[in-house]
Amino acid sequence: MTDYQVSLSPDEQIDTVNEHVRLIRRKNGLTFGTDAYLLAAFVRPQPHETVVDLGSGTGILPLLLLARGKIRTAVAVEIQDCFADLIGRNAALNGVSDRVRVLCTDVRDLHPRDTGGEVALVVSNPPYMKTETGKRNAHDEKFIARHEVFGGIGDFCAAASRVLKHGGRFVCVFRPDRLTELLSGMRDAHLEPKRMVFVHADEESEPSSVLIEAVKGGAPSLRIDPPLLLHACEKFPDGTRKLTARAQKIYDTCSFFD
Repeated sequence: MTDYQVSLSPDEQIDTVNEHVRLIRRKNGLTFGTDAYLLAAFVRPQPHETVVDLGSGTGILPLLLLARGKIRTAVAVEIQDCFADLIGRNAALNGVSDRVRVLCTDVRDLHPRDTGGEVALVVSNPPYMKTETGKRNAHDEKFIARHEVFGGIGDFCAAASRVLKHGGRFVCVFRPDRLTELLSGMRDAHLEPKRMVFVHADEESEPSSVLIEAVKGGAPSLRIDPPLLLHACEKFPDGTRKLTARAQKIYDTCSFFD
């Protein structure tokens, strides 16, 4: 087992995010965002199970799920060496090194032998953008994290299916404008979409993301939940907008479910 060090380099800082998770990040690297937290909230508790996180980045998803007791252990799959090291350091910083195993590999090469056998839960906040779209970021780390350099959404769905048990769940967040590609990738990988919710900034905005739970080998039957509106019309005295009551409850409980 790697002995991860939690000392910081000059280009790193520690942020404290939701669930009191402490997160080392590069100052020019990935930041913790709404999509990651909402995805963690959309995961149903499976406290005796291991989760596999595809494209783990900083390791925020396993850390959030562990902090809320939703899982027992995690396998964080990340292709970039620098982020794989960061996941290990973040696990050490939060005292869960014994519960997070880091796997530095390409999701396209992932098999059950790598994850200790088939699992009941896979999560992913995958790259959203095709390599030829969007502004080219000056930092390769960000470009690879945001663009499908090492596999498209179909590859992530296929990897999830390979390591899932029959009846296991794949939970992910993706861009609404690429929803048809996600659904096609799931169907091709024998992952049946079972529950979906669109996330909107407010009642006047188009959806900014979509959360989906699929079941390996499940029967066709898709439940579309009411859309989640993040912000209400009311503002705080400093001008920032208030969360809607539903969004506030999700942030307070890290759960979409009563």
